[in-house]
Amino acid sequence: MAITRTDLLEIIRNGENSGIEFKRDIVQNDAFAKELVALANFEGGSVLLGVEDDGSISGLTRPNLEEWVMTACRDKVRPGLIPFYEVVRDVEPGKDVAIVRVTRGLDVHTLWHNNRNTYYIRVGTQSREPTPEELGRLFQQRGSFRSELRPVSGVTFADLDIRRLKNYFSGVRRQEVPADDDEVAWKTLLFNTEIMVEDGITVSGVLLFGRTPNKFLPQAGIDAAAFPGLSKDYAARERSALRGPMTPLLNEASEIVEAGLVEQAIAFAKRNIAVTGQLEPGGARREEVLAYPLEAIREAVVNALVHRDYLLSSTDIELSIFDDRMEIVSPGRLPNGITPARMLTGCRAARNQLIKDVMRDYRYLENSGMGVPRKIVKCMKEHNGTEPVLIEDGERFTMRLVRQ
Repeated sequence: MAITRTDLLEIIRNGENSGIEFKRDIVQNDAFAKELVALANFEGGSVLLGVEDDGSISGLTRPNLEEWVMTACRDKVRPGLIPFYEVVRDVEPGKDVAIVRVTRGLDVHTLWHNNRNTYYIRVGTQSREPTPEELGRLFQQRGSFRSELRPVSGVTFADLDIRRLKNYFSGVRRQEVPADDDEVAWKTLLFNTEIMVEDGITVSGVLLFGRTPNKFLPQAGIDAAAFPGLSKDYAARERSALRGPMTPLLNEASEIVEAGLVEQAIAFAKRNIAVTGQLEPGGARREEVLAYPLEAIREAVVNALVHRDYLLSSTDIELSIFDDRMEIVSPGRLPNGITPARMLTGCRAARNQLIKDVMRDYRYLENSGMGVPRKIVKCMKEHNGTEPVLIEDGERFTMRLVRQ
């Protein structure tokens, strides 16, 4: 839809913002393309050619401007862009303004200049290069990047727990495994299952099967604390930094002989949540009942481990127990358009697909993906008549279980 002179003047009066950039039409093609790349990597927007930074209108002077714009979008942007282009005549007497508008890109775009690709993002009124975490999140949002498959610097095959790998492939997946000392065959197997890539062991591989994941990924653990009262206090009843691989070590009878993170978290919870007593049917003996159902705790912990944002490198998952509630806090927003309300109905979208697949193989997750409504909502209602509270706040997602 064409924009009117009146509407354009109002846009110019409001100044530059996250979706509007002013430029002279004699700008260099790389500087012009940079702004379009940043806008396309954000939510889309417009470059107004013929407008100065202060909002004064200089008008159009470049001959064949439309052709120049389209050529810049083809030659200076990777993948190329096809923008919407229009000229508004006589915005001021004798001065025209060109509007070059791009939508939010389906891909992540780069500026091609001086024989190199450079990423740009829009932050307020500025177009700048992203940090590694911002770039990773951008790819993640476009569905073209899986942060869990990034190689982890410094990690080698020797840093993986061969016992757990044999457990998984032989005991859980029921397939033949190479000899312990056949590193070439092991690397082939790990490469084909995305635990390893050409440049090394992946984030998922370290988290699932690493000997000491926190040595290479400081964000790999769970910070657990139990507090007296209703708020966080330095005088916690117990604090524990839960560390190690996500997966447990099993014996031939599929019994756990070394706990993974899930078992560690459940053991901490059992030590620190209140226990009440009730008579068994018939009154034969008194039965101890935990304040929260273990199945709900387990599902909440597994969800946090599987779906958290591992690009946020400075923050662990938090497990906090208070007198009236338990909270499991995951770093990062919910992935791929999921909202708390949609989670409660069973809507699902994986951020870390490989981690999800492996944890499902260990039967931590349901094949249906209905763990939240079936194991948390249903269990809490049956246990004490409450429902979990799901809170997304900035770069944090909280699952809260309430005690009656």
